Amino acid sequence: MAKKLGIIVDDGWLEPYEPEINARFQNFTDQLEKIKKQYGSLKKFASIDQFLGFNYDKKAKGWYYREWAPAADSLYLMGDFNQWDTEKHPMTKTDHGIWEIFLADQETGPVLKHESRVKVRVVARGQSRDRIPALIKRAIQDDITHDFSGQIWNPSKKFSWSDNSFDLKSIGAPVIYECHTGMAQEKEGLGTYREFADNILPRIKKLGYNCLQVMAIQEHPYYGSFGYHVSSYFAPSSRFGTPEDLKYLINTAHKAGIAVIMDIVHSHAVKNIAEGLNDFDGSENQYFHHGGKGYHTGWDSLLFDYGKEEVMAFLLSNVRYWLDEFHFDGYRFDGVTSILYEHHGNHVSFDHYDKYFKDQVDHDAVRYMQLANEVIHSEKPGAISIAEDMSGMPGLCQPIRNGGMGFDYRLGMGIPDYWIKLLKHSQDEDWNIHEIWDVLNNRRYGEKTVAYAESHDQALVGDKTLAFWLMDKEMYWHMQKGDDNIIIERGIALHKMIRLLTAAVGGEAYLNFIGNEFGHPEWIDFPREGNDWSYKYARRQWSLVDNKDLKYQYLNNFDQGMIEVLREHSILSAAPAKQLNMDENNRVIIFERNNLIFIFNLNSSYSIPDYEFFVPNPGIYQGVLCSDDKQYGGFGRVDLKTKYLSIHEKEHKVDQLKVYIPNRTALVLKKVD
Repeated sequence: MAKKLGIIVDDGWLEPYEPEINARFQNFTDQLEKIKKQYGSLKKFASIDQFLGFNYDKKAKGWYYREWAPAADSLYLMGDFNQWDTEKHPMTKTDHGIWEIFLADQETGPVLKHESRVKVRVVARGQSRDRIPALIKRAIQDDITHDFSGQIWNPSKKFSWSDNSFDLKSIGAPVIYECHTGMAQEKEGLGTYREFADNILPRIKKLGYNCLQVMAIQEHPYYGSFGYHVSSYFAPSSRFGTPEDLKYLINTAHKAGIAVIMDIVHSHAVKNIAEGLNDFDGSENQYFHHGGKGYHTGWDSLLFDYGKEEVMAFLLSNVRYWLDEFHFDGYRFDGVTSILYEHHGNHVSFDHYDKYFKDQVDHDAVRYMQLANEVIHSEKPGAISIAEDMSGMPGLCQPIRNGGMGFDYRLGMGIPDYWIKLLKHSQDEDWNIHEIWDVLNNRRYGEKTVAYAESHDQALVGDKTLAFWLMDKEMYWHMQKGDDNIIIERGIALHKMIRLLTAAVGGEAYLNFIGNEFGHPEWIDFPREGNDWSYKYARRQWSLVDNKDLKYQYLNNFDQGMIEVLREHSILSAAPAKQLNMDENNRVIIFERNNLIFIFNLNSSYSIPDYEFFVPNPGIYQGVLCSDDKQYGGFGRVDLKTKYLSIHEKEHKVDQLKVYIPNRTALVLKKVD
């Protein structure tokens, strides 16, 4: 009898689906074996960019350009090197639908020089189109015409990395700072990779974050897409600087002890023909599924055919490329739900296990995700792989050998949705503490979760950040220190408690979106026709938190204090929180995680002297963090120097503490003796 896969052993509810899970695992192992047999290794298969696209051959002394376009009738390379002549440099079709051309160096130097602009004319079905080469390493936009073209990138002086001492495995549980390079500066304009490295990284380091999650890296024609409509998959967005500038950012982060993961978009692609991969060879289904299956109605974008070998090679090479070339430390995969299911999660309630294994599951896509994680973890041990999945697919974050898909973490997407629902539809006096606890603990056994109270999704126009839901327009008028305002006081208190409760209970990693740590007061609205192409709301107002006369500083200080506690006491890498006390009448939640005692009094008005509760270990306890501290915008009602001696209650044979817990306050205690 074959040994049961690990995810079935861990979850008895999966027993009826053992045939489907075994078939999923077999599908992966068969494909991996086929790749190794045909290409020698998975790495060679995932290195197609070293054959396709533009590659300089030192022995032959010239440039090879190759393009996979099986349905095309003819291809012509053109650019400023040949005065954009559309017929002077025809390409030759070789095996497997690949076209190629070799441009030998001349006595005066290479024909294709560093920064040469290029395009390829593709003739198919009687139609000629000028396209950006599919594996171009840099694409730039003309300042006048706004058209994109490919660009040869081969600087004589290569970037010199100095991050050899960075140990990815030593950073511990990820405390993630989600960010967007372009909107990271205060100016009304585009921020750059170097500005981020020089101006923003020191802030992130000071706050204590150990991981950056950078959005909008892959080239995208429309800035307002937040980077999610990708056109050139191997090209870092030129809006923010050169490839060397991006390397400088990552190198600087590594020297500061901060890992950098990329928000990678393999769930869909921009439908633009001029800039993207759409109908590249004229077949309508080269990279993408044909017809409606290849179109995402909600995103107005195209969907990859993960079952096609050439598409797998393209995407897996893309995974390997960013790790190798730019030293990224992993990925947050966008839209995994859309990848895994043929219905893409649209209007589907995942209320039965059939939905995970039998109903419109894209088995080619499941296999692709497994292969992608195999590439990540074999190429860079310790790399971080995060899935943005709202379906709750069992085994998503289990090792492939256990029948899983190999991700390290999944995003706890239900947590921010829940907080927004509470703030939108109820007063905190009506919150159900048991429901809060259940939502924060709702994750699959043995699968790690990134907990977060809000991300970029909650900051966009049409929604509000937590700070804005809590304080709204009052933030414009009453954030001056000394200006007493009950709405602001309530908002600051709950903002701190929500974030600490989420981080301490909700998962094994924690994420915050840029600026939300200090309650950035406004939404994100990228330049568009509807706002006269303004950058006013596509920036971060650091002057607010830097102004010592404003209350934003309180939230920023608390974020720093909270992260220090999380990291110093290894809270996120510890076993899940253990409930000690749930007091519905007083609205008190008390739990233990990794020997710290977390106390939350969510009561809006009732402070409780000598509140008595059970502790698992007798001894003397002292506070390490209190949200009511004055440096955090509180009232200073708790002295962290106070020590609390546990009392043994003989009748029930338990040890108890008596602690003063003010209303709307979180207090964290540790055993000191």
